[in-house]
Amino acid sequence: MIRDVAEDVAAIAAIDAIPSILDVVCRVTGLRFAAVARVTENSWTACAVRDEIDFGLVPGSELELATTICNEIRQSERAVVIDHVAEDPRFRDHPTPKMYGFQSYISMPIVQKNGAFFGTLCAIDPAPAKLDKPEIIQTFELFADLIAFHLDGQQRLSASEAALLDATKAAELRDQFIAVLGHDLRNPLASIEAGTRLLADARLEARPAKVLGLMQESCRRMARLIDDVLDFARGRLGGGVPLRLVGDGDLTGALEQVIAELRPVHPNREVFADIRPPELIICDPPRLAQLLSNLLGNALRHGDPAQPVFVTAASKGGRFELSVANRGTPIAEERIRTLFQPFKRSGPDGRSEGLGLGLYIAAEIAAAHGGVLDVVSNEVETRFTFSMDAESGLDEARARAESVSV
Repeated sequence: MIRDVAEDVAAIAAIDAIPSILDVVCRVTGLRFAAVARVTENSWTACAVRDEIDFGLVPGSELELATTICNEIRQSERAVVIDHVAEDPRFRDHPTPKMYGFQSYISMPIVQKNGAFFGTLCAIDPAPAKLDKPEIIQTFELFADLIAFHLDGQQRLSASEAALLDATKAAELRDQFIAVLGHDLRNPLASIEAGTRLLADARLEARPAKVLGLMQESCRRMARLIDDVLDFARGRLGGGVPLRLVGDGDLTGALEQVIAELRPVHPNREVFADIRPPELIICDPPRLAQLLSNLLGNALRHGDPAQPVFVTAASKGGRFELSVANRGTPIAEERIRTLFQPFKRSGPDGRSEGLGLGLYIAAEIAAAHGGVLDVVSNEVETRFTFSMDAESGLDEARARAESVSV
């Protein structure tokens, strides 16, 4: 990836330790100019400067690369240390000291962890100085490594933020796609349902009538899947499942209707229901019916087919509880921890029909009411229990319902 020099200048400026590093460099060496420079194949740019000799450079200033010793350091990735230019056989005739008027010079390469050469930590002074000492060279090496470490950290953070942003955008696009797909599937499905209703009015022979019954059940199942998809998309895009709270709804009738609809779908299963008329409770009856439908359908599909399913609902002292229990293979503990996440299968073996949204949506409905949905699964039974405190959860439920567009 080609880096922008301006971004590199900003990256050095973002390292809080840089001013202290340059201060220590000047104190340790006695030199009066120090800088962190970005050195590329064709440019030399000052990123940070400490100038006590009026050299004239500020962050962002550039020098012609060919006139600097840093270009040689970039090529060799080795430090250059000059105590006294006039007495140094390598540099006494070098054009750079003459051009910039310095006699002492030290420059250490800054090399990042991936091997990329960033630039140099350098210092100069018009007067000679004793620089070729282990303590000074080791100090420069330490500071160069520290600067490289900070640059690496910034790049990792930027990469992580970019990846997170891409993932967030992808998730938003996915949710929008799901919402559009679910909405657009309703129209062709409605046409198929209308056609099956017309055929149901005709007198069909036994075999066509059976096929028609299967088609109608498939339509109902597809309708439930579309409803789940739309609820999931609304929950993800709008902040939660929308509610229509009422205080005079027929919750008992709504729950009993769910049981009546599911019994014929599973004619060989026993469902024992104990639904007591609740005390006054402000809720969204169709949504709680949907919650029960998801839980009861789950129990009928995954419970022991030879054992009954139990549904209980009661309200006492302002607290309402609705539970569905079945017997069969218990759900593994590690699966319970993710059971209410979207696209997780709810069967004991991790397999189920549908998209794996039923329990997620049930939990969202519970949360929208200010309640909770819990599960206990052992050798005796698997029981899902929704509970809500009508008094303490009312304000939260109303606020959430009002904040979500239906």
